[in-house]
Amino acid sequence: MSEKRIRDYGIKIGDLPCGPRNAITDVPGVTVGHSTVDTGEHQTGVTVVIPAPHNLFARKLPAASCVLNGFGKTLGLIQVDELGSLETPIAITNTLNVGLVHDALVEYMLERCAADGVEVHSLNPVVCECNDADLNHIARRAVDAGHVRQAIAGAGADFHQGSVGAGRGTVCYGLKGGIGSSSRVIRLGDTDYTLGVLVQSNHGRTADLTIDGRPLGRAILPAGSSSPSLPAIRPADLDQGSIIMIVATDLPVSDRQLRRILRRASVGLIRTGSYLGHGSGDIIVGFTTAYTLPAPGDASVIQVPLLNEDRIDQAFRAAAESCEEAILNSLAAATTVTGYEGHTRPAITPWLDQAYPV
Repeated sequence: MSEKRIRDYGIKIGDLPCGPRNAITDVPGVTVGHSTVDTGEHQTGVTVVIPAPHNLFARKLPAASCVLNGFGKTLGLIQVDELGSLETPIAITNTLNVGLVHDALVEYMLERCAADGVEVHSLNPVVCECNDADLNHIARRAVDAGHVRQAIAGAGADFHQGSVGAGRGTVCYGLKGGIGSSSRVIRLGDTDYTLGVLVQSNHGRTADLTIDGRPLGRAILPAGSSSPSLPAIRPADLDQGSIIMIVATDLPVSDRQLRRILRRASVGLIRTGSYLGHGSGDIIVGFTTAYTLPAPGDASVIQVPLLNEDRIDQAFRAAAESCEEAILNSLAAATTVTGYEGHTRPAITPWLDQAYPV
């Protein structure tokens, strides 16, 4: 894809190697699709993470979630945490479109199950959100079922980042945020495993923005700008707005182990400058593709591969590094967007060009 990434500025986060795409889709079988709404006052969209090509309702994946701050409207997490499984794609959109996207996922899965001869009496779609009302006329609810189907139909291993899909109208540290992704490769014994993160960034106070330990946010503030040619910015004075973090891996872990790994994504979030503010829904959802869970009634006892807990530290580090870089990629890949009531959020590009000349 053509958008810049944070590594294009010579910035390498962490020590672990990344996968070939440096994206969540380095986990085999995972695909991502977007549908973007860009119609002046409507700057929004939907992004769908499809964990595997098979029917997820028939062959569920182990899953978990972690809520760092619960100022959010995500649907489906109660059952994910109770049963430790995921049975639909994960969709991300804006706050007031969660219900419409949920309904569209229900219809999609019912059709998929009918085609596969799978009977359905209950379904638990997972839909996450950030509030993009600064750039999007959110009350008009511009996302509909057609956008969800478009995102699913267009899902692939290569996907755009930045001001696209669910990230079209989001704001990160007062600048244009969006969709970002990154991955890490973990070697255990003679086997390589992958962990990837995708974020919808819509959080952060401008002064707090930190890039690989450098307090760049202070230079971005109007008082700290060293060049009058840099774009005007309306600084974010509060850490609010939310971030969704989706973690995928092929590590053979239980839902309990997975939840431990998810918590470490918070390290990456905090390293970019977030204080998990009151007004921010900071939510992590994750799954593993290492094995599937049998349908009800298939077996009384099942056996699954399980990571030795003493070898989990690399996964912790992978989650932190991938999340940090995914957030920075969401900024680096974003373009300037003008939306509702003429509000503009500039891309971080001019400041990165100045701070990290290449």
